[in-house]
Amino acid sequence: MNKKIISMVLAGSVLIGMTGCTGAATQVELGIGESPLVPVDNYNNNVDAGYTDAGVIEEPVATYVSDDGLCTISVMPDYFDITLDYENGSRYDVGAAYGRTIPQAMPEYESIMEPYLYGNIRGMYGGTYSAEAVEDRVMELYGSMREEFREEIDGLATTLSQGRHGYVEDGLFSYEEVVTMQMIPDALRPTACSALTLWGDRTETGEMMALRNLEWNLGNDYQMGMLNSVTHMRNGDRSVTAIAIMGLLDIISAVNDDGVFAAILDVGTPTEERFIYEGRKCYTMELRYALEEFTTAREVGEFMVGESAEFTWCHNLTITDGNEAFCAEDCVAQVAEAGLGFSNLRDADTPILEGLSWDNTDSLCIVNSFTTAGNQDSFTNVPNNIVRFAKYNEWVSEIDVFSVADLKTMITQEIVEQYDVENVHSMGTSQLIIVDYAAGNIQVAFTGGEGPVDNPVFVDVGSYN
Repeated sequence: MNKKIISMVLAGSVLIGMTGCTGAATQVELGIGESPLVPVDNYNNNVDAGYTDAGVIEEPVATYVSDDGLCTISVMPDYFDITLDYENGSRYDVGAAYGRTIPQAMPEYESIMEPYLYGNIRGMYGGTYSAEAVEDRVMELYGSMREEFREEIDGLATTLSQGRHGYVEDGLFSYEEVVTMQMIPDALRPTACSALTLWGDRTETGEMMALRNLEWNLGNDYQMGMLNSVTHMRNGDRSVTAIAIMGLLDIISAVNDDGVFAAILDVGTPTEERFIYEGRKCYTMELRYALEEFTTAREVGEFMVGESAEFTWCHNLTITDGNEAFCAEDCVAQVAEAGLGFSNLRDADTPILEGLSWDNTDSLCIVNSFTTAGNQDSFTNVPNNIVRFAKYNEWVSEIDVFSVADLKTMITQEIVEQYDVENVHSMGTSQLIIVDYAAGNIQVAFTGGEGPVDNPVFVDVGSYN
């Protein structure tokens, strides 16, 4: 990073975004003219939510079980709690059971999810698209998946589609549409996100706390807020709990039974380097394999970095296990070969981009850019990344020792519904996830069908082991 980053931080709108979120307005001398810029408004959420360390525990409204018992879906007030039983059925059978049970738990599922999928497809292709081009991309990536995942998706797609094929916007799923749903971040990419991990002297218990802010395309009418899910993939010592959207089998955010938490954050590929999918892999499915296969954050991170040249898009992964915290900066082959970036497993001791400041010990922050010194720079000329990283740095500096309640208050301190400044907790926030390693549990603030709100409720969705 260089002087361009600093000049971007001093731009007027970005400056207000940084100072307006912290409470008292401060003057910042720019050396331009006779008067400094003075922030004119405050974008803090000043309502005390009264957060505690504990999350709210919900009870199911209804529960649906597949005829073979391989899929159970409990309808909770704020999410769907799903259990998939791989110990008593094949991958195909589990996928098929899931496909039979989803319409029981939510009859409107297809009419919500299919239009959402096409919104993402049009966004990727600039409004117009060729069904042949979409299918070619999707089926190439589908063919690169590990056989067990293809079998599972095949079961789900075959059951949900009921013999329909092709890309037709009719409110009903075809086989190809269900397959496409499983690789939105790999083929269509609607994610933003940020993450913060604290440990040691920065937490009351001394144990690690991992925070993940998922920013996801919620749909024009916040349709995705109706489909939040916690999916327990029960498979012995390969079990994984995924926090995502009902009907998805890839990994957006997940914790395995060993406590390894991993979540995806978009970075993107420089525009001059074309998107390549031929011979590439879906990183969201490779991440699922890594969580099933490995028991530590370092192992998961090293595996993903080792595979990174073969993925479709550059991305970050936040990876923690209670003992160590990493950001896997996964750089695809064409970017590395052009000398524009490299793959690296970053930790708190890794030197960061010149001109970028992180002033806090026992902590690791991630936004939508590689951060390692000399790596691909998505901070320069990207105010959203500059401001969010600076906000996290300031917020963490303001609290000596964090409780879980402090972490909740910190991440929700901004007014959500405004567009004048760059927010961390924004109108794009889909899920706020906290993994508390002292308690061994997961809490999630789900964005519902009404859209993101100030002071969301954090729900205790259970243990990861």
